[in-house]
Amino acid sequence: MSTLIVLLPPRDPAVPSQEWQLPELPFVLLDKSGRTQRAGRSALALLPRASTTVLMVAARDLLMMPATLPPLRGPRLRQALPNIVEDQLIQDPQTCHIAVDPKPLAGGRQLLAIIDRGWFRYICESFANAGHRSLRAVPVTRCLPQAAALDADVPAEVAETVNAGEPAMAGAAGGASSSPDVAPLLAPGVAAAVPMVAAVLGAVVQTAPALLLEGVANSAGDRGVPRVELAIARGVQGEGLAVPANAVNATLAALGGAAPVSLHMLTEVPGNEPSLAPNSPARLAAHIHGASPLPFEQLARRALECRFDLCQFEFASQPWRLDRATLRRLRLPVLLAVGALLIAIIGANVQWLMLARQRDAINTQMTELLLNTFPKTTVVLDAPDQMSRQLQQLRVAAGELSPDDFLPLADGLARSLAPVPVNGIAALDYHDRRLDVNFKPEVKLDPDFAKRLARNGLSGAIDSNTGKWTIRNGQ
Repeated sequence: MSTLIVLLPPRDPAVPSQEWQLPELPFVLLDKSGRTQRAGRSALALLPRASTTVLMVAARDLLMMPATLPPLRGPRLRQALPNIVEDQLIQDPQTCHIAVDPKPLAGGRQLLAIIDRGWFRYICESFANAGHRSLRAVPVTRCLPQAAALDADVPAEVAETVNAGEPAMAGAAGGASSSPDVAPLLAPGVAAAVPMVAAVLGAVVQTAPALLLEGVANSAGDRGVPRVELAIARGVQGEGLAVPANAVNATLAALGGAAPVSLHMLTEVPGNEPSLAPNSPARLAAHIHGASPLPFEQLARRALECRFDLCQFEFASQPWRLDRATLRRLRLPVLLAVGALLIAIIGANVQWLMLARQRDAINTQMTELLLNTFPKTTVVLDAPDQMSRQLQQLRVAAGELSPDDFLPLADGLARSLAPVPVNGIAALDYHDRRLDVNFKPEVKLDPDFAKRLARNGLSGAIDSNTGKWTIRNGQ
């Protein structure tokens, strides 16, 4: 089974849903043994097909927070989730898709991932319409390298989550928060204990009008400096920011506090050609200090290890769902199958009609032969049987012996006795065109007696109660 891994861009809040459009996406195609078959950057319609498609969802699109869930499952849990997280969201929770991490946290809590439902539906339907039936979506922060080991005096509960009551970042999700550029409010006294892993995933792709961002750029004094996608992981939680490239180190220092910070920069992205543009990887690396290289293939392979699938509830993967795309692909095979079935039915009916005509013709010939041979026949029900009986009557009238007469039956019996002595017969009775034979008690018939009768044109049956043999004409 092959696997296609794709890195998704974040949603631009300034672009309305009617104008959503996915750019060219970097991807890696792995075969069933894990070897890289292809890597590159392609439009959605031109992505290679695979048995499973794994989508790495941008960190800015997700709000991740721990919560205590009621003991519900399925549709009931889906209905209860918006009420659980509504106090943490700015937008209507009913417009958000909420996924539950299957791995529980300390204290009976579970991690929730919140994303704009419309954006997530657009992504899933776009890939489904492009022929990618089996979809998985994982947070890109779960694909980052693991943080360094914690100190021995840090409780295990702190390592799993930043704060039990509040999300790690109140404005983390671009689709479920107010602004992706606002610095988060962290829980005091806890963030310093959790190692932080950050990764620069490339320059922000500007799809909104430049006027909307001009005020922010002027106030920051960063005109001409490209903004970058910054993904941050704190234990199992994650958040995303879009910050100027020259402010990455300062931002991480402010967010990390006394906690150890590991900074990585995404490299070897398929389709990234060397360029002198301000947003080229070489220019971005000049603004960021102390970043370790993170190859794109390593990020993609870690996505395979993530078990937190965002495609839950109504977005659960259904490879054989009969939607329009599936029906379009199955149209030709279904038409061929229906055509073959119709041809088989028509052929069987034509063959039956031909055989029926032949049967009627043969019956007509036999009836004509019977009536021509025996003109006095008034009713014809079974021409072959009536012909046999009429011929038998003619033989009897002419004095010829019939195979059912006593003499032919007795002659065949005499030739079939062989090792049985002739004086071994106790009684011989002929009636109703059959011969009843009783042998003496001391006579033992060999097992081949019935076979000898058959060779002489007779059929014999023994009555197990009386030991009497009934012999008839076998022809």
